[in-house]
This record gives sequence, structure tokens and C-alpha cells, in this order.
Amino acid sequence: MSFAKKVFSGIKPATYNSDGYPAFKRSAEEQYLQTLLTNTLGHTFYADTQQLLDEAQQLHHEMAKQNPQFMAKAIVFARNEGFMRLQPLFGLAVLSSYRQDLFAKVFLQVVRIPSDLSDFLTILQGMGRGEGGRAVKRQVNRFLAGVSEYWALKYNGRGRGYSLGDIIATAHPKPKDDKQQALFRYLRGHETNLTLIPQVEALEKLKQAESEAEQIHWIEAGRLPYETVTGAIKPSRAVWEALLHQMPAFALLRHLNALDRAGVFESKESLAYAVKRLTDRQALAKAKILPFRFAKAFNQVDHPELRDALREAVELTFDNLPELGENTAIFLDISGSMDGEYLQIGSVFALALFKKTKGNSLFWLFDTDVHDAKPSRHDSILSQAERIRARGGTDTGAPVRKLIRERKRVDQIIIITDEQQNSGSPFYLELQKYRSKINPEAKAFIVDIAPYRHAMLPPEIKDTYYIYGWSDHVLAYIAQTLQGYASMTEQVEALEIEDGK
Repeated sequence: MSFAKKVFSGIKPATYNSDGYPAFKRSAEEQYLQTLLTNTLGHTFYADTQQLLDEAQQLHHEMAKQNPQFMAKAIVFARNEGFMRLQPLFGLAVLSSYRQDLFAKVFLQVVRIPSDLSDFLTILQGMGRGEGGRAVKRQVNRFLAGVSEYWALKYNGRGRGYSLGDIIATAHPKPKDDKQQALFRYLRGHETNLTLIPQVEALEKLKQAESEAEQIHWIEAGRLPYETVTGAIKPSRAVWEALLHQMPAFALLRHLNALDRAGVFESKESLAYAVKRLTDRQALAKAKILPFRFAKAFNQVDHPELRDALREAVELTFDNLPELGENTAIFLDISGSMDGEYLQIGSVFALALFKKTKGNSLFWLFDTDVHDAKPSRHDSILSQAERIRARGGTDTGAPVRKLIRERKRVDQIIIITDEQQNSGSPFYLELQKYRSKINPEAKAFIVDIAPYRHAMLPPEIKDTYYIYGWSDHVLAYIAQTLQGYASMTEQVEALEIEDGK
């Protein structure tokens, strides 16, 4: 009997993963959520951008045909709770050709900012659909009716396929008043009455300013976005300091290194301000920053006080997560295919989970072997995550075998992985053994942070839950499920989408 037949005794694998190892497929709805919440169309270990794009396009069309109601809810969820952009926009473009009623309902919940609109129209054009027809034009005009001066300055002409001026020229929206007419004319590149649009007037004055003091005056008077300022002039240290006080939390996080290089944080006042902003709980919640972004900034910044602020920011990000209780086993895949962003995300998630169990849990790292991560309840998540390194192959069953050998009883097993097993016996088989020998009521959660469509668990295995994504909602779903809430797909199905017509 072959190895595959032995380890999969009684359950036939439906497919094979990227390493040729037996694997399974989850429901179409789960696969679709996985694509929306994990597929950034970036490079992965086992697939290039074109392969991911082809697979995603196929899934979007399949879901639009089979379950367009779920599709509409899922793209709203992915954009607003999962903090993803391109895949929800891709899905919206596909949905517009199948169900214009659902497309109209969710358009403004998916296209949130002008860069979303630009990318959406670029996707449509790439599909060979031009500007999408009347149904699309109607929704584009609804969006343009809400364009502010701030948006006009921040998002127009950033090298995307469509600028706001291009979109106005195509959609021909009717301005609601003189101010909006002046703004539309400005975006089109026509002469207009700048006194009606004072932020725009401030930008034009900034371009003509002859002194640093004058530049700072117009930046502050117009509350000009940093993207607009850096595109119009070459900022000095003093200009960067002025911009610092106008940056949203996410922009500050992205530009910490640039601000530090410009010498901004040599000023105690500027440093104190940045630290306060980075550790402002409300500002962090509003910014909806993906947890791994903090890890990325942490690895790029050397300033000790800024690193301390980032440590605190991550702790605050997960502070509202409900407690998970004791008797939890947390397994983090550190195999070679997890290297890079996947391991950054997984490490932050795993350590946040460990802290939420108040240290009363196991936290093991695994490749083909299993190692105790020796986590600390007191050291910060980012400091500990920085020390975790990728290596080796993948045996998802290895940590469960160790539980069985050591007779450790846990109530929930949480495994964070890209699911690309290439050695050993499968996770689901070891889980069945664990339930028969140690704890028949043990729940299992698979946190999948990669877009590969192969799964390591067949759908019929009970008390197992798949959770997808890169945002902090991943951990919240584990806590909610432990309290009796439905699966991720069921929770998305239960969403109410407001009528946006």
C-alpha cells in the first residue's frame, strides 16, 4: 500500500498541493473568502503573480454564477474587515457584469477612496469592458458627488491608470454647486475660481512660495496631505516637521524612516508627538492598520523610542480581543515557504494569541520538527516576533504527534500555516488520533494566511474551523467561535448589505 493510501485511510484526498502532497478542497465559498482575504497578487513561494491572477479570476466568475449574494457580502467584508483592496475590487468588477442590482448595493461599500475607484476602472478596462456601461457610470457619479478637496489633492494624478480628472472627463458628473464645479474644473486642468476651493488655492500658493516659512504657512493653512506636498516641493526638515502634525496614523507609520532620516526626531517635541500618535488607541482603530505593517516598520526603524512606541502599538491593536482561556495549543509554521510577510504575520498572530491566554498555553514552532518557542508574557509581541526565523520543510502533523506523545490535554488547537505540507503524516489524521486518545472535544482552528487553494483538512472533519486573512479580525473570529458563533463563511452569509441604489 502506498504512503498516501496508508495515511489517508478511509478518506480519499481530493487533490494534491504544490509539493505533490495529498490535499483536500474546501467549499467554493471558503475558497472565495480565502482568495479575497489573503491574495494580494504578490509573489508567493509556490505561485507567481500571473498564476494567482488567473486562479482568482476563475474564482470570481464561478462565485458570481453560483452564489452572487454571498459574493457581494464577501467583497464588502474583505474590504472593510479584512482591510484588503485589489481582490474585492476585482470581485466588484466581475459582479457588475452578472448582477447589476447587487453591484449597485455594495459599490460604495467597496470603493471607499479615489484610488479604489481608479483601480476598479483599470480592472474593468483590463477585462476589455471599457468604462463598464451605464450601470457603472451611475455608481461612479454617486462616488464623484462626494469627492472633497482633500481627496482631490491626495489622490489625483498619482500615476494610476485613471486620475480623478480622467474619471470626471469620462463620467461627466453634474456638479451640485459652484464649489464642486470649481473643483471638477481644477481636476480637469481648466482655469477656475480658486477662492471657492481654498485647499487647492493653498497648494498653488505652495508651489510659488519662495521661503521655507511661506511653504510651511501654506501647508498648515491648507492642511495639505503629505503626498501632495512631496510631489510639489522637496521638503526640508522643517517642512517634514510641519507634515508630521498632519499625517494620519497609517501615513506616519509608513514614513517613520523618512522622517527619521530627515532629522525630524532630533526634536524632542516632534518625537513625543509621533510616539503619542502611534500609541493612540482610537487613532489606531480608525486607521485599520494590518498587524504586519507594524512589524515591517519595526524592522526598518532604529530609533529606540520609536521602536518602543511600535511595540506598544501592536499590544494596543490586540488589546480588545476577548480572552481565549487556558488549555490552548498554538502551532506556528516556520517552514521555508513561510519566509517573509507570511512569517511576520503568523508570528504576530501567534504571540498575540499566546498573550490572550495569559500565558496558560503552549506555543510551539514547527517545520519537520517541533520546538518550544519559549514565549514571554511580558516581552513585547514585536520583539519576540523579530527573533522567529523560517527554515526547513513542513509537517503539519508533527506538533499534534508531540501532544499525543507527551499526553498534553488541550481544549483548542490553533495552527497558523500556509498549509503546504511536504513530509510526515497529515494534520487531520493526527488530530483524529489526538481526539481518540486524549480529548475527543478538542476544537481545531486552521489560520490560513496564503492564497493556495489546497486544504489540509477535508470538510467532514468535525469541530474544525478555517479562518483566513491578515487583519486582526482573524484572532477575533477564533474568540467568537469559541463562544459559540458560526463559522467564518456563515458569519459572512449573515451580513446585511444595505441597499445603495
